[in-house]
Amino acid sequence: MKVLVIGLGLIGGSMAWELRKQGHSVTGADASAKNAETARNRGLVDGIATPEAGMQGADLIVIAVPVDAAVRLLPGILDRVEEGQTVIDLGSTKAAIVAAAEGHPARARFVACHPMAGTEFSGPEAAVEGLYAGRFTVICNKDESDPDALATAERLFETLGMKTVYYNAEAHDMHAAFVSHISHITSFALALTVLDKEKNEKDIFSLAAGGFTSTVRLAKSAPHTWVPIFKQNKKYLLDVLDAQTEKLRLFREAIESDSDTDLHALIEEANEIKRIL
Repeated sequence: MKVLVIGLGLIGGSMAWELRKQGHSVTGADASAKNAETARNRGLVDGIATPEAGMQGADLIVIAVPVDAAVRLLPGILDRVEEGQTVIDLGSTKAAIVAAAEGHPARARFVACHPMAGTEFSGPEAAVEGLYAGRFTVICNKDESDPDALATAERLFETLGMKTVYYNAEAHDMHAAFVSHISHITSFALALTVLDKEKNEKDIFSLAAGGFTSTVRLAKSAPHTWVPIFKQNKKYLLDVLDAQTEKLRLFREAIESDSDTDLHALIEEANEIKRIL
């Protein structure tokens, strides 16, 4: 295939790299000239072009930009889409992006996707081989896409070694908030708490064992990626934040009252996650 990847950070850059290794012709586009140059120098893409130029003759257009930018970009991409081309996005929220394509004459050429993969790092420097292998990808509102466009997206993720599941956009955003997005907020909050209470950086470094390091890892994630996600998924994030606040309250009360029974029960209930994961 001839592929255009718009957005050459961790997600887009890693996908471009994998597709190029498989023998596809991959053109990259990025709003940052520095990112574009880094991606080319790293061999993530065959060349760099504007989105308009890169779309010409492409079989697949991949939108891998922050979700607020995807909402703005998608209608213009669909305005220029040619017969037989497939457009996908890789955003972590889906309802707003699907809504941006609603009613467009070329809506059926678009497939809304969310590969459940990533790290705490960003930019083309963070692109890695094998990022997607063995992970799940979500395709949303599949009945709104042409069968051949849907099949192209499904084959793409299959070649990346991914398993595909299907949701509607609202359900995706709800479950993503409850499982994925709350993890990032928790990590950001933990990092802020430690930085606020522990003023000596040497003590943080010396005493940070595996538990702290793994829990706070996501706090290294870039704000330009996560601020738009939190804003677009506000409704469900507020719901899950209320639920987490209640759980923290229960732990506080159990610790304050020296209740071995209550603490044991809370931890034992939390241990149920081992069975699922």
